[in-house]
Amino acid sequence: MSEAGEGLRADKWLWYARFFKTRSLATKICQAGKLRLSGQGVVKPHHKVRPGDVLTFPQARHIRVVKILALGTRRGPASEAQALYEDLKPPEPESRLPRGTPSPTSAAGLRPPGTGRPTKRDRRDLDKLRETD
Repeated sequence: MSEAGEGLRADKWLWYARFFKTRSLATKICQAGKLRLSGQGVVKPHHKVRPGDVLTFPQARHIRVVKILALGTRRGPASEAQALYEDLKPPEPESRLPRGTPSPTSAAGLRPPGTGRPTKRDRRDLDKLRETD
């Protein structure tokens, strides 16, 4: 096989490696210009990626930086997909403040997603904030 023919489409590889649930989502990331290949912006989803390339792209609330180790031949199980890349910057777990410590967003009346329903104490604090305005 010639060097020009080696490689795999960027959107297909992102889908094979299970970074995106569908190939069309991976294509949208490429077309939006949010994918960087070794520091260069990629706008076309058909751009070829090869082993050794470094990809940078947003995923949920994190910026992922991965090095391609293999191209893959199918979208297999997660264990197979994890063998296709090396994570150079794994997502950092979201830190939680100790209980009773007011978060910076709660002072503005905003709650971080996933914190559940406001307690009675939270409601009172919000009411106090609204009264002073």
